[in-house]
Amino acid sequence: MAQGSAAGQPAMFPAVREAYGPADLGSKPLFGGGFINFGHWEGADPDRPPNDADRVRSQRQMYRHVLATLAPTEGLRTLEVGCGLGAGAAVALEEYGFAHVTGMDIHPEQLARAERRNSPLLSGSSERLRFVRGAAESMPFDDGSFDRLYSIEAAQHFRDLGAFAREAARVLRPGGRAAVASFFVPDADPARPDRLAELLDTFATGLDVAHTVPDLVDTLRDAGLTSVRATSIGASVWPGWDRWLATMWEPGAWPRNFLRAFDEGSLDYYTITAHRPAGNGDPSDNQQSSQPT
Repeated sequence: MAQGSAAGQPAMFPAVREAYGPADLGSKPLFGGGFINFGHWEGADPDRPPNDADRVRSQRQMYRHVLATLAPTEGLRTLEVGCGLGAGAAVALEEYGFAHVTGMDIHPEQLARAERRNSPLLSGSSERLRFVRGAAESMPFDDGSFDRLYSIEAAQHFRDLGAFAREAARVLRPGGRAAVASFFVPDADPARPDRLAELLDTFATGLDVAHTVPDLVDTLRDAGLTSVRATSIGASVWPGWDRWLATMWEPGAWPRNFLRAFDEGSLDYYTITAHRPAGNGDPSDNQQSSQPT
């Protein structure tokens, strides 16, 4: 994703434009339920094939897992970076007591779908939910606009992690918190990107970028955020995702290689949390960033 186009609108990487354009991924059986994420499958029964209800539950549980890291949330303002169809923004609004949720996405077709899907929440005078077009690297908001910021399974598309980190720090108010969940390379091994492109078409086409989790941790710290912590949740994502894929894809098909990449250490899924220092003696201001756990 680039900073912006000549016409003042965010520019999209071609593979991102195509993947989220005419084809509504949220309507396809692979994703379904209006969420577009691989799912958090903790507690799922590993001894039977998952059904549609299991799949939607896993996707919703991913949002709950991430939003829980931002507590307290009651009465606060939050931004979702890469909101897609807005199903997760509705979870944040309805289950976590936010006073206001802004969903931002770079793709205008996704935003149009999000507005249609969430029209009941957009109507009336409360104005607790809105959708805005913008890029992760150049957000169209004033400094300190939000108490919380989160992004779920979008960071693998970002073209500049440093710009995203600086923007996240800028739009958070002092004392605010951020959480990012997505799949990353677990280390700085220079062979990882080529290996992922060999295993997975989404990396070969450039739809997904082989960012490393140490790089994201460092960029968030360099942007002035503190208490940066990366926690692997791959064991709760990849086996369940592969069981779901097995209901549609044969062994050897490239999507089944996500689990293979995890098993061999080329890819993992993380939750990364961080704070914007509040000052005034906030003890979290002095906590150091940590490497992945």
